[in-house]
Amino acid sequence: MSSNNLYSQNCYKSDLDESTIARITGLSFPSSPHNDITYSDLSLLHIIYYDFLGNVQWGEMVCNIMIANDLIEIFDSLFEAKYPIEKIRLIDDYNADDEKSCRDNNSSSFCYRKISYSNKLSTHSLGMAVDINPLYNPYIKTITTNGKSSIFVSPANAGQYTDRSLPCKYYIKSGDIIVKLFKQHGFQWGGDWRSVKDFQHFEKAQ
Repeated sequence: MSSNNLYSQNCYKSDLDESTIARITGLSFPSSPHNDITYSDLSLLHIIYYDFLGNVQWGEMVCNIMIANDLIEIFDSLFEAKYPIEKIRLIDDYNADDEKSCRDNNSSSFCYRKISYSNKLSTHSLGMAVDINPLYNPYIKTITTNGKSSIFVSPANAGQYTDRSLPCKYYIKSGDIIVKLFKQHGFQWGGDWRSVKDFQHFEKAQ
């Protein structure tokens, strides 16, 4: 490994190499230049974790360099606690389709995209947010159209996981170690939001 790689107890980061840049360009990274984000703003994390079967796995995650060290410390602590994460793959493996990635319960960070039902860029567009076990911890929003209300759930196959009173060992709840760790590092949790609930989501302001 090059000297600019940061090693922690388990996880480490590296700059985006040519193969990673080629892999993400035109997918999670815009094919044309944007002032919002550059390759040098991003790091590639190499994350060790326990999957749902209790097996040790290595995953990859692209994030903003500003939160890379935070995430290394957080994922190291989650590994020590044997916290289960089903999979950690670049969203580019799903053609940068957030819905497909979340349906497959993939945990990820960077993807240049807009917030659902909004023209506003997501914090994922800057690599400043992370989604963990998203199938079991969906985004839930009440949509009102012509005076009628409906519930929008993302991913769409997560409807059975909207009732947070039901027992599920993969739910992220207030007081859980993962919520505590992210908050200790200055992140907000989407499960605390009022207008919407985004139980999978952790973000940090720049």
